[in-house]
Formats: sequence, C-alpha cells, structure tokens
Amino acid sequence: MLSKLWILAYRDLGRNRRRTILSMVAVALGLGLLILMNGYIAGIMDESIQNNIRLNTGHLQIRADSYTEGEMSLAWPDLLRDPEVLAAHAATLPGVSGAAPVLWAGGVIATPNDSLGIQVTGIDTTSSIYDPIRAALVGGVFLNADDRTGIMIGRGLAEELGLAVGSDVSLTVVDSDGNADEGVFTVRGLFHTGIPTYDRGSVLMPLSKAQAFARTERRASAIIIMLNENQALESVRSALRSPDLQLLSWEDMNRLFLETMQTGLAFYYILDGIVMLIVAVIIANTLLMSVFERIREMGILSALGMKGRHLTQMLLLEAACMGLVGIALGLVLGLGGVAYLTYVGISIGDIASVAGDSIALGSTIHARFVPETFAGLSIATFIFVLLAALYPAWYAARLEPVVALRG
Repeated sequence: MLSKLWILAYRDLGRNRRRTILSMVAVALGLGLLILMNGYIAGIMDESIQNNIRLNTGHLQIRADSYTEGEMSLAWPDLLRDPEVLAAHAATLPGVSGAAPVLWAGGVIATPNDSLGIQVTGIDTTSSIYDPIRAALVGGVFLNADDRTGIMIGRGLAEELGLAVGSDVSLTVVDSDGNADEGVFTVRGLFHTGIPTYDRGSVLMPLSKAQAFARTERRASAIIIMLNENQALESVRSALRSPDLQLLSWEDMNRLFLETMQTGLAFYYILDGIVMLIVAVIIANTLLMSVFERIREMGILSALGMKGRHLTQMLLLEAACMGLVGIALGLVLGLGGVAYLTYVGISIGDIASVAGDSIALGSTIHARFVPETFAGLSIATFIFVLLAALYPAWYAARLEPVVALRG
C-alpha cells in the first residue's frame, strides 16, 4: 500500500508543478537563510574569542590575588613578585606551548598636535606568545629585549596621530608611587592585527623597560600562558594553584562577552522559529489548496475503500517530498554561502571598534561551519514541514465520500 501511496503523492505533486516548485524553493530559502545566519553568528563568537586569546588573555593567566584587571594597578602588593620563576615553571608543564610575564599600565601617548589614552604593555620580546604580533608587522622591526627607547604601535594608532617608523613620541604613565612619569620613545615598528581596538589602543615595549618606566622593579601584572590544546587547561591550572594567586581561564576573562552572546542567541532562536513557521504556513497552504482541487478524487478513493489514514499518509508523503527536496537545496545554498563567508568574509571596517575592548572583532568577519547546528536546523525544518501537513491531512481524512463526490 505504501508504494501505491508514493505513486499517488508523486503524481499529485506534478499536477501543479509551479506551486510545488515554489513551495520547495520557500523551504530551501528558509533553511539556507538559517544556515547562513547561524554560521555567521558562530563565526563572530569564535573569531572574537580566538582574537582575544591570542592577543590579550591567553588560555590562562596567573595574577596576584588582589589584582583587578580593569584598574591596571601598579601597586606592588597587586603585582607578581617573581614573574620569571612562575613563567619558567609554567612553561615546563605538559600541554603548555608558552608562558611569559606581562606588565600593563594605563597611559597617554602624545605628539605636538594630539594625544590619546592608550594601554602600555611590557612584553617578553623573546616569547613565542607574541608570534601573532611578529606576523602582523607591517613596518619597521620587532623590539629587542634590551631596547631602552623603542616601542611598537598599531598602524591604526600611527595613522591617527600621523606617526611613522622612526617618529619620536611622548609617553606618560602613573607609576607605582602614584606619580606621573613621562618619557620620549621612538617608534621601532608598526603592526596591523586587523583588530581596531587593539591596533588603536596598544603600545608595546620591552618588559624590562616597562618595569623601569613604571617603577615596579621586576614585578609583573600577570603571567600569560598559551596551551597546545584547551583540554589541558584544568590540569595546568591545578598544577599552578596557590593560595596567594588567582588563576583565570580564557572563559573567566571572556565571561562578559560569552554571557552577552548567550543572551543574544535567544533572539536568534526566536528568529529561527519564525522563519520555520513561515515555511510551514507555505507548505500547509500548498497542501490545503491541493486538497480543495482534488476533493472529488478523494471522494472516489474513499468510496473505493481507501481509509482516512491512507489519505493522511499520502499527504504526509507529499509534504515529506517537498521538505526533503527543499532541505537538499537549502543545504546547497546555505553551505555555499557559509563557505564564501568563511574564506572571504564581510568587511565591517572601523565599525568593529564600536564593540569595545571586551569584544575583539576584526575589521573582516568570517563565518564558521558548525555541522551539528546545520544538521539540527535541517531536522527541525523537516519536522515543521510534517507538522504543517497535519491539518490538510486531517481535513482530507474526515471528508465524507458523498460530500466529497459533490465537490
């Protein structure tokens, strides 16, 4: 019986090919849009977190128990006393690809014509942690550990202040004693990471010079640790745990962004549901119109002994055919769009800087392939299509043969 119902369903879909094709296209466009949108959102989340990890936070940070990131305190009790020893110990642990001390200080960079608030970062210039900065170098040279007057700045900051490699600038920081210290430095190199907030707001200098400039002796704000794989995070944290230290994972340091995105995802789930409902209404309308056009035929089939459940199955098979073909086309469209955005991306320019320091968006945003999400959307779309067919199927199944034969 099922094979005969398949034949009837296939024949009925071919009666009004234009309507059937348009219904399939509606399913394809709806699913394609959902795949593209979810791939793009996944790309925004993943890129922002990865950018923040490689340029700012690392996978794990060691800080003094009293240190608060937002304040960038230079008070000695808030800093790590033996950062080199801690970094050397962390670097020997399994799963660690690099560990280096860093010193952060708020400051002002000034030229004769302009001044801007920036973050001064003292870095271990020999550490592999700063390979992304080396790769992003677009002018000049990378810093040497013994350079006492050199700094590196982002190309965006250089353009804003009219600076170039070799330019002299004035830097001012409030040191560990609470006094404003000013020094003249020379721009040794320019980098362009593609992250506007980083390229316009960071000044890098050798760690030893930053410590002397801020009068912190050999203390550091934190130890940044990069891992070979995220699975090693808990074992490394356990090995480094100490009562007077705080160990923060990348999730801890990106919690605000992650919570914001999770809240925003609720809106996208609602949008997904709305798109699927629109597709379901189109399918229901198509099948209902088909039922109205075939009332006499269904009356004849009922008079010949076809049960109501068979009519229901026939219409469900029609919906399944339209749904499966539409889903196949939607996967082609959606995955094609995600592939384009993954390799080419969408340029948003300086709009990324509006997101703030906590969201490290690049000037170009790429999508991401999320197979489990795409599979879930496809299954949900198919379920919505079948649910949409239930009312037309119920309507057809309850038709009385005599009434149906009258049309």
